[in-house]
Amino acid sequence: MKRPFRFGAVLRDADTAAAWAAKARRLEDSGFDVLLVPDHLVGPRFAPIAALTAAACATTRLRVGTLVFANDFRHPAVLAKETATLDLLSGGRLEVGLGTGWMAGDYAGAGLPLDPPGTRVARLAEAIQVLKGLWRGGPCSFAGEHYAVAGLEQRPLPVQRPHPPLVLGGGGPRMLRLAAREADVVNLTLRVRADGSGPDTGDGGLGAFRRKVEIVREAAGARFPSIELGTSVLRVGPDRTAEAWSAADPTAQSGTPQVLTGDTPAVCDALHRWRDDLGVSYYVLHHEADLDAFAPVVERLAGT
Repeated sequence: MKRPFRFGAVLRDADTAAAWAAKARRLEDSGFDVLLVPDHLVGPRFAPIAALTAAACATTRLRVGTLVFANDFRHPAVLAKETATLDLLSGGRLEVGLGTGWMAGDYAGAGLPLDPPGTRVARLAEAIQVLKGLWRGGPCSFAGEHYAVAGLEQRPLPVQRPHPPLVLGGGGPRMLRLAAREADVVNLTLRVRADGSGPDTGDGGLGAFRRKVEIVREAAGARFPSIELGTSVLRVGPDRTAEAWSAADPTAQSGTPQVLTGDTPAVCDALHRWRDDLGVSYYVLHHEADLDAFAPVVERLAGT
């Protein structure tokens, strides 16, 4: 079954509330499906909950979400409450992107310990169980190595049932297998270095990308057809150097769905090929500077 194309865009900040609202309305008017914000403690980025609430209030159709909440920054009971409230206030337009947290600068600047990847993935797996239990409604109890919840019951519940779409992104096998078991949407990315210094460019290329799809397919089993596969678009149009602030270097991903070169018809043809070949139907624009180049693609393909 071919899924229709969906498109999101990552926005990070604006100079004023009016400018942020205008950015959100531009995405909506251009046919994008989702406005996404990252979650980091350093750099010029809005805080997710406030930014998404403002974007939802400025629009009527556009969905809002994170790419991604850093699990280590919030207890899952707190995140469950915040996201359920936002889902209600947005009229059921929230998508919850969730990851372990990874950027070393966030942890060092805030004085937080950066645990090994295996520990962070295990903690995320427990957090997902707590989130789903609280979103489901009724008393939730959970006892794990990292979290313990004793008969907690929260209101409001999310409008979307049984919960807002859960987006898990990753490139390492442990994270991909967790996503295959738990996520509604899997965002395929480069594996991150264990020390949090950035993406592991040695993990790049089409062969590695294909292997990630196969890891998800094998781990998901019978539920694989229900999973939406997506990825972040790191470059659109002519070759150019990535923005200096970006941790995601597109060079390693040339020849994959993350780098889309050529004019609008060429990019549209490439997206059709990637959907036919790999099943990737959800594309998230990573650089706001590429909006002008990508908007005609969205206009042609969204929903088709």
